[in-house]
Amino acid sequence: IAVETQPRLGAFKSQNMASTAWAFAKAGVPATELFEAIAVETQPRLDKFTPHALATSAWAFAKAGVPATGLFEAIAVETQPRLGAFKSQNMASTAWAFAK
Repeated sequence: IAVETQPRLGAFKSQNMASTAWAFAKAGVPATELFEAIAVETQPRLDKFTPHALATSAWAFAKAGVPATGLFEAIAVETQPRLGAFKSQNMASTAWAFAK
């Protein structure tokens, strides 16, 4: 699935990318190349991510153990002015991801 998903990421909406990363991380499926591709596709579009999608993306990368310093820096920049829109679960997931 990871191999088939990677070339299609450009057509994914923000929630689709976040959910894909979450699913692979939750399942514990090693898919480093997919995560790297998601990071590349995600960064320029973070302004379109909902607080839930931002939190889910951060959580997924941290859970999968895939280093994505640039993505985390971009998520931090995008998250700060929008913290008021984050639900408590979004905040907790994001904080956990950054602590990991």
